[in-house]
Amino acid sequence: MNRFAENAAANPPRYAVEIVGVSKRYGAVTALDSVNLDIEPGEFLVLLGPSGCGKTTLLKIVAGLEEPTDGEVYIGGRLANYLRPKARDVAMVFQNYALYPHMTVETNLAFPLRMRGAPKPEVSQRVSEVSALLGLGDQLAKYPDQLSGGQRQRVALGRAIIREPVAFLMDEPLSNLDALLRVQMRTELLRLHRRVGKTTVYVTHDQVEAMTMADRIVVLRDGVVQQVGATAEVYRQPANRFVATFVGSPPMNLFDGRLASSNGGQVFEGPMTIALPVSRPVTQPDGVITLGIRPEDVELTRESEPGAVLAVVELVESIGADSYVSVKFASGAGAIIRIGPETLLAEGDRIWLRFSPSGIRVFDSAGDRIALDTDK
Repeated sequence: MNRFAENAAANPPRYAVEIVGVSKRYGAVTALDSVNLDIEPGEFLVLLGPSGCGKTTLLKIVAGLEEPTDGEVYIGGRLANYLRPKARDVAMVFQNYALYPHMTVETNLAFPLRMRGAPKPEVSQRVSEVSALLGLGDQLAKYPDQLSGGQRQRVALGRAIIREPVAFLMDEPLSNLDALLRVQMRTELLRLHRRVGKTTVYVTHDQVEAMTMADRIVVLRDGVVQQVGATAEVYRQPANRFVATFVGSPPMNLFDGRLASSNGGQVFEGPMTIALPVSRPVTQPDGVITLGIRPEDVELTRESEPGAVLAVVELVESIGADSYVSVKFASGAGAIIRIGPETLLAEGDRIWLRFSPSGIRVFDSAGDRIALDTDK
């Protein structure tokens, strides 16, 4: 064992992957702007954002397929900027599977080990283990064009797993699958992740996919990290208006207005007047704020209830057990609320609504969230 290996064994790195001040520019276009991320060993981290936000570029920089303009990437505690892709000890899984069409499943799985010069007995044993893990044992003699989309994705995953890398890098691996198969493969991926226990960095633009899979979510917009946090934190405590509307389906309802005082407390004055759940005053120099609330935090109530707001039902969309209801307030502003199966509403119904204090979020004129006493 060399000196570096001895030191690494005695002092294992704190993070599987570290991204330090990474930027990427293409001429005058900035694809990534000073990204900093620490990814824990065994973590399932999802890079989430709209098309063109820089998430795939960041993944390629970690893989060594792109060079950063600025910043450093550490993999397993080693500076990786000057390492070739094959020396970085990461395995990438692409959305188009990237299988060799002229090779059988068995040969595709074995290819990374054979390129490494592994002994034949080791290759055979590892192919057997990985194919059993992925339920491909009876598919080894087939070629990729003889497999379903889900089976091809399993082979692509198997080819990554068999290398036993420090981290898996997955670039929208489920985007080519139909809706039902995507749900099934999400479950399989999570089960596989728990069994293998390897760090996974997963790129997607699908916020439902991100929320169901991630230990932590990194929300990107125009190459800038907007928020990093656990799923519940990003959903319940969005850092800004962009995260509030991008994460969650339907998105958070937002209303523009002003901060005002009433009866010794603070209120939001906009399309409606809503008391703010604060014991300490919120201060905003310009007084301009945006009130946000999730559809599930808007409750049906009675006209006599304090804070009740009149609305008219415009559309009811059933999603199975629940329904999403589009409503319009007297001011003309609209919102979406969620109701359970026990509530029956129809277009044109006049209803009274209450904004749950624990669900109210407030953003300043720059779009950043203002912390309230009730935030949780």
